Amino acid sequence: MSARTGWTIAILAVVAALLGALLVEMRDTYHLSAPPSVSGPGREHRDADTPEALAGPRRRADLPPCPAAGAAAGPPVLRGITVECAADGSTVEVARALAGRRVLLNLWAYWCKPCKAELPAMAEYQRRAGPAVTVVTVHQDENETAALLQLAQLGVRLPTLQDGRRRIAAALRVPNVMPATVVLAPDGSVAQTLPRAFATADEIAAAVGGQR
Repeated sequence: MSARTGWTIAILAVVAALLGALLVEMRDTYHLSAPPSVSGPGREHRDADTPEALAGPRRRADLPPCPAAGAAAGPPVLRGITVECAADGSTVEVARALAGRRVLLNLWAYWCKPCKAELPAMAEYQRRAGPAVTVVTVHQDENETAALLQLAQLGVRLPTLQDGRRRIAAALRVPNVMPATVVLAPDGSVAQTLPRAFATADEIAAAVGGQR
């Protein structure tokens, strides 16, 4: 084996090691936005998640209502998208519900460990920011019951959209990871897309330039 070949092998070994370390760090920071057994967006919710079956989990979660639709048309890319409000099962016209507000859309799923750690920070950020900002979580898995029970366990009470088909993320061109946060300006434009996990309300405020 020539010296040149030896150097090439050594360099490739170093690159492989660096890539392995990077993948481990990425795994610990966020999850791909689908569990291993799911290849992509599926149904809005499971057949088992009937209104009757969801009644108990909804009472336990005790979520606030989703934002009401205003007169404005809202963000163009979200127009025509309707999802379910996890609080009561009502239909939400996403664009009109978010129109005229500064909104933090937090995309998550019940099985995502970084999402579970981040949700309480989102709730604390909302408490501190007050009416200047509206934090809305978007659950991106068809298992709505699991999402409600997760929120109840965490004590997180934020308006939540059930988007098992992940149409909101697709429309906003969010990278295929969770958690991810999208900041919408009052005019409906996307101010920021943040495909990362936040550990505290202070981190969120620093990233989005909001209230502490």
